[in-house]
Amino acid sequence: MLKERIRQLASGLLEEATANRRHLHTYPELSYKEYQTAVFIEEKLRALDIPYERMADTGIVALLQGGAAPSDKVVALRADIDALPIVELNDVPYRSQHTGVMHACGHDVHTASLLGVAGILTRMKAEFSGTVKFIFQPAEEVIPGGASLLIKAGVLENPRPAHILGQHVMPELAVGKVGFRSGRYMASNDEISIVVKGKGGHGAMPNLGIDPVVIACHIVIALQQIVSRRANPLSPSVLSFGKMIANGANNVIPDEVRLDGTFRSLDEKWRNEAHEKIKKMAISIAEGMEGSCDIKIERGYPVLINEDKLTAASRAHAIDFLGADQVADLDIWMAAEDFASYSQVADACFYRLGVRNEDRGIKSGLHTATFDADEKALETGAGLMSYLALKTLGN
Repeated sequence: MLKERIRQLASGLLEEATANRRHLHTYPELSYKEYQTAVFIEEKLRALDIPYERMADTGIVALLQGGAAPSDKVVALRADIDALPIVELNDVPYRSQHTGVMHACGHDVHTASLLGVAGILTRMKAEFSGTVKFIFQPAEEVIPGGASLLIKAGVLENPRPAHILGQHVMPELAVGKVGFRSGRYMASNDEISIVVKGKGGHGAMPNLGIDPVVIACHIVIALQQIVSRRANPLSPSVLSFGKMIANGANNVIPDEVRLDGTFRSLDEKWRNEAHEKIKKMAISIAEGMEGSCDIKIERGYPVLINEDKLTAASRAHAIDFLGADQVADLDIWMAAEDFASYSQVADACFYRLGVRNEDRGIKSGLHTATFDADEKALETGAGLMSYLALKTLGN
């Protein structure tokens, strides 16, 4: 039986998958710099005799053709491979050896899981029909994102997949569990940079200058009205400023203030409208207070949309493979993911993989210095994705 065969292989390959994950975790690399990571992946693919090619410098795309019967069906599977600029605080044997760089978002788990899928399906090559395209994608963490670069380079062509699947660790879900959501799932993410200009001077004589700190504070507060009063409350938006730099002193008013933030939305039309409202309001407030401001909004990842039929089918297959008690329904998540770029051009399903184990103290959130994963998740991740791939191909 297909699922029993996959379960057996996933269990048998767990030790190898764990070793792969620990290697990747020990030697993380930042976005667009994943050179040794790419070499490691290539070595593993060569050992499996799976043909591959480089794309977008550090991206790797591999193809595995099933031999059971002729089929022109193609499914793509994606894992991201980059790490984050975080100093790891975990005291584990596989702690990062690259100071200031850490796999704090689980991309090491994603990559090791996809290598596990490659190992499983290679051993089942004669037992399935269709083609599996493995996408090891760089630079998920930094705009414009590796997904958009790979798409421009033709990753979804020759052959073109009808469906693409991706998974992401979720520390809120217990190990062994997975989660799904159809339709709009994750938000767009745009980066906002504002430079507010005034006229600096002595803090005791603000009347002789134009205080950009006060102007900047008014802008930050006023812009929240775009979300609270202009956005449709049934479609969430989030506007957050995380950096404010005013290089004055306790008694020195600076000439300018810099603000950096993000805008997130689940509606592409509103996203575009909001950009214009943010610009207009910031500029008008600054000018109304006798200053000025330069504002730049860099478009990031689009809204991630899980295609309804594919996601419903994948959820049903997950229940079949893992059991209904191991499959959760997810709410929308206002974080962003560049897998969204694939979802704009192909039927996509992006689901979550549980990695939490409170008994072992594994419960830290993503993008934290103490994030870790219960490596039993590698068996679930590789096994389920293998099953979903073959079922999506019609096996």
